[in-house]
Amino acid sequence: MPISVPTPFYIGPVNVYLIPEDPVTLIDTGPKTKEAYEALREGLRQARVRITDIRRIVLTHTHEDHCGLAKQLRDEAKNAEVLVHQWETGHRAGRRLQHEEHRHLLVRAGVPEAEIAQMRRIYEGVQHLGDALAEDECAELKDDAELEFANGVMRVVHTPGHTPGSCSFVREADRTIIAGDCILKRVTPNPVLSPDPIDPTRRFRSLAEYLVSLARLRSFAPTLVYGGHGEPVTDFEELFNRYLRAIRERQAEVVRLVPQQGATAWEVARELFPDADDVHRFLAVSEAAAHLDYAQTENKLAVELSGEREVYRKLAGGDR
Repeated sequence: MPISVPTPFYIGPVNVYLIPEDPVTLIDTGPKTKEAYEALREGLRQARVRITDIRRIVLTHTHEDHCGLAKQLRDEAKNAEVLVHQWETGHRAGRRLQHEEHRHLLVRAGVPEAEIAQMRRIYEGVQHLGDALAEDECAELKDDAELEFANGVMRVVHTPGHTPGSCSFVREADRTIIAGDCILKRVTPNPVLSPDPIDPTRRFRSLAEYLVSLARLRSFAPTLVYGGHGEPVTDFEELFNRYLRAIRERQAEVVRLVPQQGATAWEVARELFPDADDVHRFLAVSEAAAHLDYAQTENKLAVELSGEREVYRKLAGGDR
């Protein structure tokens, strides 16, 4: 059952999913705020579940609106098991060491130093919405593994794109899916700029991975998909085709915005989203970089280093 939990973010409430079968499981937790904690506790109370009944906390990904209360709930539930994919890093105790990796990627994307400093200040303001977890406080979610319950199982499906370690959970008996931010009914999920888990000096190719994840979820022919925000999706095929149209349209727009002399991801982002402010500037450059990477993969653009910055240029026929 879904529990709507408030967040301080523009996206609005996050959906936390309670599976009251043994072992009692939460999928995602909400951010670490008093309002979120009280809403979650009330949702559990209505289901006649106490926090101390929770035996397992499963995270779709580790953005603060989804994982912020994980450590607090783990401790209150007397060391409930916390499960997360190894490619997720936002929950880790050493996450502050990753600032330099992100800074490197932002420099490569052409973001000015003053903007990078502002993005860092905003992110440091968000970090208090979640407590870090030590390595020995988490267990690893593995692709294609099964989460066992008293009355069935859910299959773990690694669905990278929104983040490198995003996971979805499929109950194959009725073809329902809990998809976190991989699937949102009213918006296309943002491919957030992240270091590649294998080589952190490189940018994770989020959009290409996301398209594979969408196709993989489609292969289950889902009857109902529960997203991380908003209402559930009852017609996945319609949403799948709508997502593909939106991605194709954005891809064409991004390629069109690259001038003859070339442009960085930051310059394309400022053209795409001229009114973006605060955290939305980071999301804007994430979106631009993801589409530029994909356009390069599709041989519509070429990229070269100019100093520390990546500059994208059109190939012949690339704006078609």
